[in-house]
Amino acid sequence: MYTIARIDREIYSCVTKEIATDEVVITGERVRHIKDRHPNDFEKYCNYIKRIVEEPDYILEDRPNTALVLKEFTDDNKQFRLVLRLKTSSDNPEYKNSVLTFMKTNAKKWRQNINNKRILYKRPNL
Repeated sequence: MYTIARIDREIYSCVTKEIATDEVVITGERVRHIKDRHPNDFEKYCNYIKRIVEEPDYILEDRPNTALVLKEFTDDNKQFRLVLRLKTSSDNPEYKNSVLTFMKTNAKKWRQNINNKRILYKRPNL
């Protein structure tokens, strides 16, 4: 398990008010999942994960206590989707906020997510 970022609880409170920690981790099992399901994304783009989590452009509704985070890097012309499970006070005390999956996406999928899912948070000035 690797600590990779810290969330702003105020921003992520749009998902749940019960966030128990600001620490975000990724497990070895999740890294393997990302590598298996989204070949080369982790190796090429893992350095983006911290900024995606800490500076989201959008947080969209997903499963309970889970955020679908979108981030665009206009200087690199890259768009990403990341699923973040938030640890709440009712979860096992050993849990942390955890990256479930992460992938580079394309403009079509980006627009579909924004148009078809409920927007919980939008970065100011977007």
